[in-house]
Amino acid sequence: MAFSAPPFRSGRPTWFSRIWGGYVELIRNTPFVVQLFFIVFGLPNLGLKMTAGEAALLAMVVNLGAYSTEIVRAGIQVTPKGQWEAGRVLGLTRTQTFIQVILPPALQRIYPALVSQCIIVMLGSSVVSQVSYEELTFAANLIQSRTFLSFEVYLVTTGIYLTLSITMRQLLLAAGRKWLGVQA
Repeated sequence: MAFSAPPFRSGRPTWFSRIWGGYVELIRNTPFVVQLFFIVFGLPNLGLKMTAGEAALLAMVVNLGAYSTEIVRAGIQVTPKGQWEAGRVLGLTRTQTFIQVILPPALQRIYPALVSQCIIVMLGSSVVSQVSYEELTFAANLIQSRTFLSFEVYLVTTGIYLTLSITMRQLLLAAGRKWLGVQA
């Protein structure tokens, strides 16, 4: 989603770019918990039934897609105009120029921001416990309510989230160094 949308958001305004821009602005300017509640409780009223897990996943994908679209768009917009012109001079189509000339250096520039956004979504998954989807925070709340060991339970939960975040970041950055040549 993030890689297909920026060309529509950066060029001449069309009906599609306006719709996509509206989606991005709507998601970026509303709290994630409101988006989650709309998907979990609002969409069933329109006949779209799904489990709490499916709704949570959809909410996280919709949210990540909007933010990632803007990250990718920003990375593409800072590309010097001469690179587009070079692709045209070489006889490449606009799509070929985008994929072969523009996208590789843009990915190198934006990769650290995309990694951070993925981690933010992973950490934000704790919000899905609000719709009774069982994830780490839900489990911590359950254990705390049974044991009354608030400090200990949330200290361990914090440690698990910290370990997950650091591990995820290191793995994604290592993948970026290996496959994209990212120096972050």
